[in-house]
Amino acid sequence: MTDKKRLIEQKINKLLEMFPVVAIVGPRQCGKSTLVQALRPDWRYYDLERPDDYQLITGDPLGFFSRQTKNTIIDEAQQFPDLFKVLRGVIDQDRKAAGRFLLTGSSSPEIVKGLTESLAGRVATLELWPFKAVEFYDKPLPPIYNLLTQAHPDLNSFFHLAPGLEPQQIYDHWMLGGYPEPRIKSQKFPEFYGLWMDQYFSDYIRRDIQRLFPKINTHNFRLFIQTLSFHSGKIINQSDLARALEVSSVTAKEYMEILHNTFIWRNLRSYEHNTLKKVQKMPKGFFRDQGILHHLLKIGDIDKLLIHPAAGPSFESFVIEEIIRGFHCTLQPGIDFHFYRTKDKSEIDLIIDGPFGVIPVEIKLGHTVKQRMLTSLKIFIEDTKAPFGILVNNSNKIELLTDSIIQIPAVYL
Repeated sequence: MTDKKRLIEQKINKLLEMFPVVAIVGPRQCGKSTLVQALRPDWRYYDLERPDDYQLITGDPLGFFSRQTKNTIIDEAQQFPDLFKVLRGVIDQDRKAAGRFLLTGSSSPEIVKGLTESLAGRVATLELWPFKAVEFYDKPLPPIYNLLTQAHPDLNSFFHLAPGLEPQQIYDHWMLGGYPEPRIKSQKFPEFYGLWMDQYFSDYIRRDIQRLFPKINTHNFRLFIQTLSFHSGKIINQSDLARALEVSSVTAKEYMEILHNTFIWRNLRSYEHNTLKKVQKMPKGFFRDQGILHHLLKIGDIDKLLIHPAAGPSFESFVIEEIIRGFHCTLQPGIDFHFYRTKDKSEIDLIIDGPFGVIPVEIKLGHTVKQRMLTSLKIFIEDTKAPFGILVNNSNKIELLTDSIIQIPAVYL
């Protein structure tokens, strides 16, 4: 579908040197199949959504793996949950051999259980996403992520960075999202973008949701997705959503978990490690691809988006997802992402928590910085002794706003 380089390729190659299996999970149509075939074009490739390949593997899995003991790609592995148990035995026959299998899967309870239970210690699992902005524009991973994963970065080092993108590219990617096929084809056929988005949700509900959850009320689930679009980027009150749709709170929670586990939605957990403050523990969430959100909200161009009430929360969600994707391209383990809000309404959009320390990040759509925008960052830094904080916005240069708060424009991410 595309020859664009994915930023996670180097990490996959490194993990294949260390683990027998590397599994790549992510939403449908984000480029998993294209990526694995491009990375290992000489490996045998099997797609469990193709009837012949499905029959070949499921009819006699032990026989199949007696012939294919290495250099094998299995696409859409969630279609055959017993695969993971069989694969465990194959791997354990030669436990020290690395780089033997590449798996892909659109998340489901079966693949999560299989990877975490049957292949524990034998598999490295990575997530692939729709294009990060620099990927779509054929740029390398911004060097800012190497700086941020250092334990005590010199803030003066940030001033030597150069922006990876133009401001208009940031606005376009925020508006349209990163799914490869509609972004690429709509450059030639503009009407293709909306048609693809319509079809994507139909296929998502028909192929994934009905198969994984055959008892689900698909009409209510569609309404839930549409209703959720008005709450994206905000703290989620599941009881309010349940009342609006006239479903139980349990059902609303289940729907949220389904959307999160199939990579359409991200639940961002509350940061609760600041013992000095009473923290609000309700989750915050957002559609992970803002192109999907804007399609659901029927926002057709950037001018309409900029005056829409969803603009601020949508831009915050876009930047959060861009930052998470950037960190996931590094080999730094143990990074968690949270949001932060206290009972007295002090709020920070993103808390990055890793071996290098805690980094609070505030995100603003505009260009101008007012001192009141920095209040929550200042308080959090003082309370937690965080070394510094970041304000991301659409200004045109990196600037030190206080001794411990640095402004980083979105074009650097």
